[in-house]
Amino acid sequence: MHTTKIGLFGIGLDAYWPQFTGLEERLEAYLGIVEGKLQRDGIEIVNLGMIDTPEKAFDAGHAFRAADVDLIFLHVTTYALSSTVLPVVQRAKVPVIILNLSPLPAIDYAAFNAMGDRTRMTGEWLASCGACPVPEIANVFNRARIEFHQITGQLHDDPECWDEVDAWMDAARVAGVMFHNRLGLMGHYYSGMLDIYSDLTQQCAHFGGHMEIIEVEELAALRREVTSTQIADRVAHFAETFDVQADCSQAELERAARTSVALDQLVAEHALGSMAYYHMGTGSAENEDAISSIILGNSLLTARGIPVAGEYEVKNAQAMKIMDSFGVGGSFTEYYAMDWTADVVLMGHDGPGHIAIAQGKTKVRPLAVYHGKVGHGLSVEMSVKHGPVTLLSVVQTVDGRLKFLVAEGESVAGPILEIGNTNSRYQFRIGARRFVNEWNVHGPAHHCAVGIGHIAHKIEKLGKLLGMETFKVC
Repeated sequence: MHTTKIGLFGIGLDAYWPQFTGLEERLEAYLGIVEGKLQRDGIEIVNLGMIDTPEKAFDAGHAFRAADVDLIFLHVTTYALSSTVLPVVQRAKVPVIILNLSPLPAIDYAAFNAMGDRTRMTGEWLASCGACPVPEIANVFNRARIEFHQITGQLHDDPECWDEVDAWMDAARVAGVMFHNRLGLMGHYYSGMLDIYSDLTQQCAHFGGHMEIIEVEELAALRREVTSTQIADRVAHFAETFDVQADCSQAELERAARTSVALDQLVAEHALGSMAYYHMGTGSAENEDAISSIILGNSLLTARGIPVAGEYEVKNAQAMKIMDSFGVGGSFTEYYAMDWTADVVLMGHDGPGHIAIAQGKTKVRPLAVYHGKVGHGLSVEMSVKHGPVTLLSVVQTVDGRLKFLVAEGESVAGPILEIGNTNSRYQFRIGARRFVNEWNVHGPAHHCAVGIGHIAHKIEKLGKLLGMETFKVC
């Protein structure tokens, strides 16, 4: 599993240290406070300390590169020469965030002016003038064509500032997850859905990761090896996890259990972190049996951090993995109707859902027909938890690139269609009519991923780290 590594260094000017007693130690203490605030489970902080000469800057650049850091925070503690910054970032070749953090809400002007000793006064001033070199650094980064980002705030008692730091770190972590993710592709596209066809090389170029092509026959073969004990255990697990409706037959539950066990083995053997699938199965009874009993198993996988997208929607499998890696879910959805009376958009989909973000327990219902698909079997019915939600679409543009499209809204209570699909009611602050128009104008595929909470600001930062545009509808 990839460990996210965050680089950290402070800057100062070596000429100051002999002139102002205690200044260097004081600034190093500020850097230590920053390091403490960056500590997170699963995050490794690579702190190279105070860089105060061009020579140290070159060494730091090599050190960050050798440490394979994912992101660098540059803590500007006082005035420093831009020549102590540029070589670090040039050599490390990873995104850089400038931390312009004041150690105090304000200088105590009366106490400062009463000090009497102007040398001491200058040292005190230098301990609070971290904002001074930021324009110089920005100028040099721009002229060197180095993209940078900045956070301006206070070292202490500034939740807005540190929430932004947290968002950048979370985005860096998710970028690492995506770079190392193994996406399984089983089956083929749904014939005629031109919007979902994807260039797999384009996906790897933007996100990294690996695409593993998997035959449906492999799943069918694994199903043959599932034991009666495994089936019974999985049926019992279904009963604990889902609200299994009384009209679900034991035979269908056992069929779904057999496929679920086989799916777990398939995922383990290929070390998959996500999957996109679709297959008709026509002409092969085993294949049709596997695919038509796959929904419960894929819902369990999705809930445990291995999101599964139906209809071979690769772009949406990526969106679902991003949302799940941010810890907010990522359920496969599309909008299919509008409720003008309540000013809500009805969204959902057939197939697997992210049951970990469901409002209450997810129901299991039998369907005599899978609309537009082959076969019959069990399906899941759920609504996303009521409260704030974020929609994410990975959009393929006409110029051969990918971009993010996001919207924030609310999952609200109200009647849903009890047809054995995921199904939710969403309100948007700009209203249903404007939301639909503004979402559509970007040309997304008809699928997207929905997660709980408002995290557009994190997705925007992920886009910056990946060099992808992000458009927020609301």
